[in-house]
Amino acid sequence: MLSKHHWWRDAVIYQVYVRSFLDSTGDGIGDLAGVRAGLPYLKKLGVDGIWLSPFYPSPQHDHGYDVADYRGVDPVFGDLAEFDLLMAAAHRLGIKVLLDIVPNHCSSEHPWFREALRGGPGSPARARFHFADGRGPDGAEPPNNWHAMFGGPAWTRVTEPDGRPGQWYLHMFTPEQPDWNWRYPEIPAEFDRVLRFWLDRGVDGFRIDVAAGLYKHPGLPDSDDPEADARTRDSVNPLAWNRPEVHTVWRQWRATCEEYTARDGRERLLVGEVSVPTAREHALYVRPDELHQAFFFDLLGAPWDAEAFRKVITEAMQDIAGTGSTVTWVLNNHDQVRTVTRYGEPAVEGSRLGPARARAAALLMLALPGAAYVYQGEELGLPEVVDLPDDVLTDPIFRRTGSRARIRDGCRVPLPWSGQASPFGFTSGAESAKPWLPQPEYFAEYATDRALADTRSFWHLYRDGLQLRRSLPQLGEGTLRWLDTPPGVLGFVRGDGLVCAVNFGTAPTPAPVSGTPLLSSGPCPAGVLSGSTAAWWLTDL
Repeated sequence: MLSKHHWWRDAVIYQVYVRSFLDSTGDGIGDLAGVRAGLPYLKKLGVDGIWLSPFYPSPQHDHGYDVADYRGVDPVFGDLAEFDLLMAAAHRLGIKVLLDIVPNHCSSEHPWFREALRGGPGSPARARFHFADGRGPDGAEPPNNWHAMFGGPAWTRVTEPDGRPGQWYLHMFTPEQPDWNWRYPEIPAEFDRVLRFWLDRGVDGFRIDVAAGLYKHPGLPDSDDPEADARTRDSVNPLAWNRPEVHTVWRQWRATCEEYTARDGRERLLVGEVSVPTAREHALYVRPDELHQAFFFDLLGAPWDAEAFRKVITEAMQDIAGTGSTVTWVLNNHDQVRTVTRYGEPAVEGSRLGPARARAAALLMLALPGAAYVYQGEELGLPEVVDLPDDVLTDPIFRRTGSRARIRDGCRVPLPWSGQASPFGFTSGAESAKPWLPQPEYFAEYATDRALADTRSFWHLYRDGLQLRRSLPQLGEGTLRWLDTPPGVLGFVRGDGLVCAVNFGTAPTPAPVSGTPLLSSGPCPAGVLSGSTAAWWLTDL
């Protein structure tokens, strides 16, 4: 068993979506100075670290996940001096800082891609990407039948320097995000330099975007199901994702992090966005010499059902924790419908159902062995904003498909901090300054000042749960033992007699054990769990 000084094994990390966290300049877009101003709030909440969404120079076609310069700060978010101030302030408060790094693709405005367009077919500059001749007598058809995850073909044809229609380049997301060719030695070498640039500035690790990507089948053959990625909005094309070669990258990145740790004793963390079909495949990414963690999305995707939750938790504990890593639990992020809304559909009990389930799920997640990631606003119980007008939507999925299905703007609306009307303290500028996405009037109910003042709020549930998690030796890293429970109730024991139980139904149910109550997500009188409630007890089991 590894010792507790491995801080990342049971850490709780708060995801900061920078452009929606707090605006210090009055332009309606959150920035790094705003994140720095919000650090005392996060310290009070009790998180161990923060993960910053991309703030690099970018044309913002996909809000920073189209990177034009991996070693800078986009002026809309600040500059490197402000980043250094943020790092210093976070470390003074004991808060770790993770950066979001995007190694699968860059921006079409990246200097290397512009050089590739100028270089022409067969040039070394084009070898950094996936350029290929088209099919058909005039090359007018894409090189293969793959579709992009955000809709449409995964290939775009370029105009050559002489003005003629030319080759095609691969982009598994949007045309503004060309995929790197990781088989070309210059790409791994460049990203090693990028990692070292930020590690030298003191960062504590990286969240890795599309960590199961990077390598494509060397022959770029046709897919048997070319629209699978677009249909599922997931990386399921085995020719483009989860290739075995990708594990060599994570071994090298792990070695780089270990090199820095050996210098000063500070452990650096690699956490991957790994979307693979099974927990067993997921486990391959967190072997001892690869990533420290990888997000376990199966809990996020599980229906609100006791047996479904039990199944995914059991598989994760068997397959992922069995590697010697710990499971990395997540219920929300910047790409998913918020739990309050997701768990409230269909609304069997009106607006109360989603919040009750989201509170219970939060307490369940914080009781599970391993690490947990909390998306900003989750601690406020923010719902998804589902009625944004078409003319304000910015998600490239909407632009590419014309469909509002599963677009991501609704979970990215700027946070409400105070007051009764927009911008709710989000921006410090003039009253006319508008947040980059409009905030609904009802956000006043969720403002942080109101949440801190109300001991029954989501915020206090999270804060109390985090305090107990830090103070109780039974929580955090370790194992769990399932309890025999009535239908619709999930219960398990952590360590020396700490029990977490969740009622997934609507009717009150006796708790599976008696003991000293510690915390509950809802009414829990006389040892009875009301519908959609989670509770923690200390017992003598």
